[in-house]
Amino acid sequence: MNEDLKHRFYISTDKSKLDIKMIHDFLRNSYWAENIPLGILEKSIANSLCFGLYEGQRQVGFARVITDYATSAFLKDVFILEPYRGQGLGTWFVQFILSYPELQDVQKWLLGTKDAHGLYRRYGFKKSTTPEKLMMRSNPNAYQHQN
Repeated sequence: MNEDLKHRFYISTDKSKLDIKMIHDFLRNSYWAENIPLGILEKSIANSLCFGLYEGQRQVGFARVITDYATSAFLKDVFILEPYRGQGLGTWFVQFILSYPELQDVQKWLLGTKDAHGLYRRYGFKKSTTPEKLMMRSNPNAYQHQN
């Protein structure tokens, strides 16, 4: 990423700066959080370490980390708005998150992606070497009783 971009953009963990409407509009149309109710999104933000990517006052990217700050972290909901892609912002954003001082003791990081494997491989993410040990429980009806 060139230095001009770093001077135009900044990253913050201040949740009061987050544009909840923009985040909700993006995520409810994403493949991984399709139709997420606003209340569920707000609860997930309240209970996560959140990162906003900004150009001036305008939020152009978002990510959150679910973590205990010691043993594990789950990188979630990473996105850059379409008009801002292709400038190196995603790479810079992920690098910033993984370098965040409070997360340096984390032993294991998890994430799920359908189409950004190349980006995350740069930072040491790889397919699980023991997928037989990983389990998941899904509740497909969780959003039905939320607004």
